[in-house]
This record gives sequence, structure tokens and C-alpha cells, in this order.
Amino acid sequence: MITAAQMRAARALLGIDQRQLAEMAGLSVPTIQRMEASDGNVRGVIDTLTKLVEALDRAGIELIGENAVSSGGGRGVRLKADPS
Repeated sequence: MITAAQMRAARALLGIDQRQLAEMAGLSVPTIQRMEASDGNVRGVIDTLTKLVEALDRAGIELIGENAVSSGGGRGVRLKADPS
């Protein structure tokens, strides 16, 4: 679903810290810290992961899956195109 590296990259693109991400997602700072400290895929309760992914989506982050078509291949994140 999302990796710790994708979480950190998404925060960097948005220019926010862990506290701000926690507020956006309705999660605690320790939860965000634990998720970002994990190796590989972030593990947790599905509701928590859903809150995180939805918050990033609302902020304009697109998660790129491992099997997504892209020039470089692999997982990643990018800002969504501005619809205006």
C-alpha cells in the first residue's frame, strides 16, 4: 500500500513535518513516527493506513505503485497535476 520511504518523500514534497501529517490524517505523532521507522511496506491497522493515504491524496500526493507504468520503474510519489 505505502512504504516508509514514500511517506517521507510525500512529506518532503508537501514541505510538512510529522506533526502536520499526523494532524492531516487524524493520527498521533508516535503513530506517524512508527510508520516512518518501519522497513519496506508500512504495516498497521487498515483504518490507520486508509486515513494516512486519504490525507496524502487530499493534499495532492499521488502514490506510485511498484507495478505502475513509469520510465524509471519502482515505487514513488509525485504531486498531482493542478486541475486548473
